[in-house]
Amino acid sequence: MSPSQKVALAVTMSQKMRDLALAGIRQRYPLAMPREQLLRLAILTLGPELALAAYPEIATLDRS
Repeated sequence: MSPSQKVALAVTMSQKMRDLALAGIRQRYPLAMPREQLLRLAILTLGPELALAAYPEIATLDRS
């Protein structure tokens, strides 16, 4: 497998994991608007502290 094929595979896998994470968020929060879904994804991927620093509006989310 060439280096460019490896990079393409890694990008595809990363996109698939993001899609799976978003599907889980949608299942847990079926009424969440797209922005809320993005914020919840940020919490999952960045961790709560960094996500809050990047997106201060996270403080307004119900974190239960």
